[in-house]
Amino acid sequence: MTIYIDDHPFHYETENLVRLFFPNEKLTTVSDIPNQPEMPYILTSMKINRQNATAYISADVCIGEFHRFSDVELDTDTEDFEKTAERTMAVCLYRLLCQYSGKEQPWGILTGVRPIKLFRRLAEKNGEEYAKNYFQNELLVSNEKTELSALTEQYERKILSLSQPMSYSLYVSIPFCPTRCSYCSFVSQTVEKTKKLVQPYFELLCKELEFTATIAKEKGLKLESVYIGGGTPTTLNAEQLSVLIKTIQSKFDMSSCREFTIEAGRPDTINEEKLYAIYNGGIDRISINPQTLNDKVLEVIGRKHTAQQTLDAYRLAKKIGFKHINMDIIAGLPTETTESFINTVDRLCELDPASITVHTLALKRSSRLTLNGKGVNTDSGSFAAEMLAYCEKKLTQCGYHPYYLYRQTRMEGNLENVGWSKDGFDGIYNVFVMDETHTILGCGAGAVTKLKVPASEELTRIFNYKYPYEYINGFEEMLNRKEQVRTFYDELS
Repeated sequence: MTIYIDDHPFHYETENLVRLFFPNEKLTTVSDIPNQPEMPYILTSMKINRQNATAYISADVCIGEFHRFSDVELDTDTEDFEKTAERTMAVCLYRLLCQYSGKEQPWGILTGVRPIKLFRRLAEKNGEEYAKNYFQNELLVSNEKTELSALTEQYERKILSLSQPMSYSLYVSIPFCPTRCSYCSFVSQTVEKTKKLVQPYFELLCKELEFTATIAKEKGLKLESVYIGGGTPTTLNAEQLSVLIKTIQSKFDMSSCREFTIEAGRPDTINEEKLYAIYNGGIDRISINPQTLNDKVLEVIGRKHTAQQTLDAYRLAKKIGFKHINMDIIAGLPTETTESFINTVDRLCELDPASITVHTLALKRSSRLTLNGKGVNTDSGSFAAEMLAYCEKKLTQCGYHPYYLYRQTRMEGNLENVGWSKDGFDGIYNVFVMDETHTILGCGAGAVTKLKVPASEELTRIFNYKYPYEYINGFEEMLNRKEQVRTFYDELS
């Protein structure tokens, strides 16, 4: 399908909005408008009349026998005209696409990753009721998602208040997995194919951590949280895990650190020796991720473990002494039914982990699932909506609350990911990184350092090499890039 952009700068948001209704369609965006556009097409236009200071905004949708047009006249003297014009155009187009498809989107015209951040800005400026009304009336967000946003924001706000101008968090990347899940688009590599890279990568990672810690101490930065992610960090052996954790504990000033997390996402990479290495190293939050407790679905998505292995790993971690265990699940997985998803949620609630993160399947372009189409069906969005509705009801009943929320492109049903936790067990790194509250120092392949100017939205990004072999071969060059951290804080002082 072709999207024609006629004389306006809102091509990115226009394309994202169209993609909500046509997630699997190839979209081509062009700015040269022919006399006879080739069907099917969507055309958005803005014409400004300088003489009477008005803008004429329109949307035209022509797909098969459906051909509808919508237009609005807008005063160019309107406060913050460009944002108002963008929203007005989105609403015009959205209403036409709703008419064509016969369905509305739960998040209305919102396509951004961080709706809670937007809600907070509105609430801080004009109050919570204003923010709710704006979400529902201006952005066309459903009542259910508006209320979820308001509740999540209340819990996020408490965590954000902990951050100070010189605060930062540390992210450590272990980009190896035992197998690659069919929905995955991360840069992680299977250990089977890259086994010879693991040890040299690990040794250089420890050097990068030491280099980064030196700068952080030199500049007087205050460490709030540490997150070891991936990939699957527990693909490392027990000795490597011990050395990695010891490197972090000894090189960084941990006196202000509020949370230390490691993903142990694959239960087939967990054993008693590794869990003791993690526990004795001082890590207080661990994530054991079933994704589903349906063995047939696990096989379809490329997970080489069973539901029973997940349950065994969880019970072993509890026995060793971990108090904060997070568990991730995914709504909308291929071949998963609403009934089997409900069974997963109910069984997890019986385990009573401290927190549960509920993701919605996002069909990333580079994932195997998207490339081969296996298990994808046109009704999966409605199934995912049913699954999330059950989660919200069940988890609330079991004493969990939503403490962070974010969205991704190409999510089933245009839904969301939500972190749920018991009181006192919110994952603070998740909130800091999603809100972009303070600096994130990233170490390892694929990690991104984000340097935050206090009391502003200004971010400076420093990218590490993506893949382990690039990281190893370009290590010295990468450390040179990281000198920008020192320069950044020199200029702030």
